Amino acid sequence: MPDQLKFVNLDWLDSNVPCMAACPVHTEAGRYVALIEEGRYREAYHVARRPNPFASICGRICAAPCEQACRRGKLDQPIAIRALKRFVCERYGVESMVDLDKLKEVFGKTVKKNGIKVAVIGAGPAGLSCAHDLALLGYEVTVFEAQSVAGGMLRLGVPEYRLPRELIRLEVNAILSFGVELKLNSALGRDFTLSDLKRQGYQAFFIGIGAHKSRDLRIEGAELDGVLRAVDFLLNVNLGYRVELGQKVIVIGGGNVAIDVARTAARQERVEVGHVTEIAEALDVARSAVRFGAKEVHMVCLEDWHEMPASTDEIAEALEEQIQIHPRKGPSRILGKNGKVVGFETIDCVSVFDEQGRFNPQFAPGTEQHMEADTIIMAIGQTSDLSWIRPEDGIEVTARNTINVDPHTLATTAPGIFAGGDVSFGPRNAIDAIANGKKAAQSIHYYLRGKQIEGVKLHLSEREVEIVVYDTKQYKREGGYEKKQRVPIPALPIDRRIGVAQVELGYMEEQAIEEASRCLHCWVNTVFEPMGEETGTECILCGGCVDICPENCIDLVALNRVEVDQSLFAELAKEYDIVLKGETEELVGSVMIKDEDRCIRCGLCAMRCPVGCITMEGYAVSETMPA
Repeated sequence: MPDQLKFVNLDWLDSNVPCMAACPVHTEAGRYVALIEEGRYREAYHVARRPNPFASICGRICAAPCEQACRRGKLDQPIAIRALKRFVCERYGVESMVDLDKLKEVFGKTVKKNGIKVAVIGAGPAGLSCAHDLALLGYEVTVFEAQSVAGGMLRLGVPEYRLPRELIRLEVNAILSFGVELKLNSALGRDFTLSDLKRQGYQAFFIGIGAHKSRDLRIEGAELDGVLRAVDFLLNVNLGYRVELGQKVIVIGGGNVAIDVARTAARQERVEVGHVTEIAEALDVARSAVRFGAKEVHMVCLEDWHEMPASTDEIAEALEEQIQIHPRKGPSRILGKNGKVVGFETIDCVSVFDEQGRFNPQFAPGTEQHMEADTIIMAIGQTSDLSWIRPEDGIEVTARNTINVDPHTLATTAPGIFAGGDVSFGPRNAIDAIANGKKAAQSIHYYLRGKQIEGVKLHLSEREVEIVVYDTKQYKREGGYEKKQRVPIPALPIDRRIGVAQVELGYMEEQAIEEASRCLHCWVNTVFEPMGEETGTECILCGGCVDICPENCIDLVALNRVEVDQSLFAELAKEYDIVLKGETEELVGSVMIKDEDRCIRCGLCAMRCPVGCITMEGYAVSETMPA
């Protein structure tokens, strides 16, 4: 049996697999991608779902930081990790209509309640993730939600053409199936206070109420009829209310939310309801405007094309749908007649950030231009409503109007009260909110067990890592896998993108397997042993591994030719004594240098080694909540 290793510090583990390190909840993306390649879809789903209670949702709308970090992207294009997650979730996730009891297979245990009550305020991704993990730990969790529906901005902001409402309902129900109680239409500050909950016996609290207030522009004409705020617009659309926009819509902002609003607004005549995403607003707004029947939808943003906070894919889709984007333009004033919007005046933006990288836009006087408009939608950011905080709560607020928390534990300045998600860090990606909820659950668990958490950097969970040594003769990859091109994700034709019709359709089985086969298997490493553990032979410095490497990512050089900080030499000598062994006046040791980013894990070097000093070793991670 392979050795079992338990890691306290996960930095080494994450640094070896970039996609895993980039994921805020540390999902083993490469592992489930490899399982898809092998056709082991149920296991792949378990790997994807175990650290993420919203795996099905993330398979559709995650910002996919894992893809940005994917080593395959250094060769050509990254693996379509998000689309592959959707593929397995559609087969074994909540949308597959599999009995919810089978979800417990992922965790392999029956939860026994401990009778301790914890209140979670806010049923968005942060709050529900916290409730999910606390319920798995046995706590009696109640989630309080101000709106009539659960899901937070997943439900009230993300357009339905990106994220079906039924999927959100199923994902929420899966979390509730672990014994979580949900109370809708219950707003903090309006229907109850923190003191009320304490009197009811709640011993710890997580606040994840999001950022549901749109920021305003203080410019002339902002009070005119026809000026809307992005969050208000999306919330009304997603609750089923019709919003009259007219023929010409201008969206102010350069983020994902602004584009979604614009695309929805342009299809208003063909949609009854719509649906926000994660960080910057503008793209969601613009894309929503498209779907709300506007004949012309314009986006005006301060940033240049390369500076826009929206993703390149979202921008490309917006342009495909005939949304007109005007970069490097700032808002000057809103024009009106008889109290109603009739136009918008822009001014050229010279720069958005100063030399220190701070947001400090500069404009060019005399460059004003007019644009006709029936509706102006401001998508310039969101903030939280913290008017519910009372002096006796002891909760400190930052200058940015966020709840002040310890970034490592998410503890507020009040004992037993934790906060996360947008209310603590401002609008970010949904996956960041999910990670916050999971971290808060661990912190609350430590707090209620009387463990010291102040100043401690908590990880999301404990992990056991199984080291696997592969048989060199059996370790083979499909020929030409490193040359395969990324499989395009199927999408709905432009002329059929109306109403709530989903734009991204997802992979078929053959496409998913083909895409998964491109993965470089970053969790597998070439391990160089100067003294072969099994053979007892030493490296003979033949250089065969260097010669056969197809990516030229290995070098074997004399130690005296290496320029490196002496402290590193000392560390190597202490940790790997064999590296420097034999260095004398007559004999100088050699070092093996490998470029991990260029390595494609083909295993040829291990197969070529005549004395067995090179092995291919990987690891599998099992994740458990802390005891």
